[in-house]
Amino acid sequence: MTAETHQRRWVPGVEARAGKFPGPSLIGDLMAIQRQHGWLPREELEALSRHRRRPLYEIEGLVSFYPHFRTEPPATVTVGLCHDLTCWLGGSDARSAAVRDAYAGDDDVEVTEISCPGRCDIAPAATVNDRPCRTSEVPELVSVSTKATTNGGTDLGTVSSLMSYRPDGDWPNDPYRDGEQRYASLRALLAGEVTAEDVIATLQRSGLRGMGGAGFPTGKKWELTRAAEGPIKYVICNADESEPGTFKDRQLLAEQPHLVLEGMLMGMVAIGAEQGWVFIRHEYGPEEAVLEAEIANLHQLGLLGDDVLGSGKRLSLEIFTSPGGYILGEETALIECMEGHRGEPRNKPPFPGNFGLWGRPTLMNSVETFAHVPIIVARGDAWWQEQGRGESTGLKFFAVSGHIARPGVYCVPMGTTVGELIDLAGGVAGGAELGAVQPGGASSNFIGPEHLDTPLDFGTLADAGSMLGSGAMVVLKQGTNTLAAATNVLRFFRNESCGKCVPCRAGSTKAHDLLADALSNGGELDESRQDRLRELEVVMRKSSICGLGQVALGPVISVLDQPARD
Repeated sequence: MTAETHQRRWVPGVEARAGKFPGPSLIGDLMAIQRQHGWLPREELEALSRHRRRPLYEIEGLVSFYPHFRTEPPATVTVGLCHDLTCWLGGSDARSAAVRDAYAGDDDVEVTEISCPGRCDIAPAATVNDRPCRTSEVPELVSVSTKATTNGGTDLGTVSSLMSYRPDGDWPNDPYRDGEQRYASLRALLAGEVTAEDVIATLQRSGLRGMGGAGFPTGKKWELTRAAEGPIKYVICNADESEPGTFKDRQLLAEQPHLVLEGMLMGMVAIGAEQGWVFIRHEYGPEEAVLEAEIANLHQLGLLGDDVLGSGKRLSLEIFTSPGGYILGEETALIECMEGHRGEPRNKPPFPGNFGLWGRPTLMNSVETFAHVPIIVARGDAWWQEQGRGESTGLKFFAVSGHIARPGVYCVPMGTTVGELIDLAGGVAGGAELGAVQPGGASSNFIGPEHLDTPLDFGTLADAGSMLGSGAMVVLKQGTNTLAAATNVLRFFRNESCGKCVPCRAGSTKAHDLLADALSNGGELDESRQDRLRELEVVMRKSSICGLGQVALGPVISVLDQPARD
C-alpha cells in the first residue's frame, strides 16, 4: 500500500484537505464515558455511534480490543493483581492467592489479574480502583475505598510516597537549579538566539539516540521530519512504557515534567509543528496530574498559545490517555489508537516522519529522549559526550528491579557496567549471589554473571547477546528458575499480542504451551521441544510485523543457550 492510498483510507477528506486536525478522537469519547459512568453502557455507545456517524459494530470492536474498557458495571472495589516478571520474582503468586481467598464470595470486591502497571519498584504490585499500591496494602485500601464509596466519593488521592527516587543532589540531566528560570533553551530558540538548524545539528553531533528502545539517532529523526513535505506536522511524546520492569519514564514525568515538555516544544519549533500530544498510559494517573499542572504553568508563562512570547508561533500541548495495551508502545499502533482505530501496527514504510498522525509528518520520541534535549542544547554536544564512560556518550536512566536491595530509578553515565549499576542499587537483595540479569527490559535476553563488566550501551550489550532496550534492569538471584522466568516473560507477550499477524499470535501461544507443559512436568525440555522452540523463534523474529513478535521468544532462547556461555 502506498502512502497515497493509505492517506485516502485513514484521513477524513474535508477536514484533512483544510489542514485541520479532525477533532477529538473516538478513543477520547469512550474514555470520557467510562470516567463518567465507571463503564460503557450500551445506550451511551449507541448515542456515540449516532453522534460520530460510526457504525456501532465498529465502536464495539474498539471497546473489545482495549483492555481498559468495561462493558459491565464494576464492583464497588476492583482489585488488580500483577503477575508479570518483577512481581513474580517478588512472590506475587502466593500473595495474590491470599488476596483472592480473602475476598472470595464478596460481591463488593472484584479481584482481577492485570498486566504490569509500571510499579515494579514496589513489587508485587496491585491496584485498588486504579490506585497503585503494594499487594500487602490491598486490605487497607479496599477498606478505604468501601468507606469512600459509602460516603459518596472514591477519590483516594495521589501516591506521593512512591514518587521520589532522586539521588543525593539534583538529577544530572537537569540544567535548572532551584530558583532558576526554566525553559531557557526553548526561550533561546523562540527568540532566534539559536536556530532550528542549530538545535538539530547539536543533537546530531551529540550522538543522542532514542531512549525508548529503538535507539534511532534523534537529530537525524528531527532532520527528516523537518524536511518532510506538508504544511501540517505533529509531535508526540510516547509515554506508554508498559513493559515489565520498565518505570523510568514514569519517574521522569513525576520529577522532570518541565524537561519533557521543553524538549517536546523545542521539537515542535524545530520541525514546524503547532500541535503536540503526550500519549500516556492510563495507569499513570498521578503522573498525568503532574503533567496537567505543568501544562497550565506553561500557559501562565506565555509558552503556550497563539503568539508564544511574541514570536508569532502558535504552540499547543494536550494529553492523550491510553485505553491500555502494551502494543501501543509501538509508534504506528499508537497513532492508529489516536486516530480512533484498533491499535495494530502498520506496515512500514511509510514511516511516521513522513506519514504519521492523520497522514501528516509526525515526530515521535520517548519521554527520556525529550528530557535530554534541553541540557544538550544548553551545554553543547561536547559536554554531553563527555558525560559517558569510555567510548560511550551521554547519560542514561535505568529502572532497576527484581532481586535488588534498592529498586528504583538511577541516572548514570552511559557505559556504566552492569555490575556498577547493581552495586549502586545496593547489590543483590539479601546478599545473595547474582544469577542472571535482563539489562534492557522484558524483551532483552538474559545474561549471566560473567557479564558484570559489560558496559551498558547499545553496541556493548548487543555484543554480549542482549540489548539496552527500554533501560530496565531486572536482577535475578542465583537459584532462580530462569526458564520459568523466561516463560513468565513470554506469557506477557502472548497476552499482549494484538493478534494482527499470525506468527506472533499463534507462535507465542504455541511456544508458551510447550514451556508451561514442560514446567508442570519437572521443568525439563527435551531436544525435540527445544528444536521446536528455536524454529518458532526464527519464524517469529523474521516474519512478525512489529518488535513484539520479533523479540518475544528471545529471552527463552537466551536461557536455553545459557550452558553455552558458562
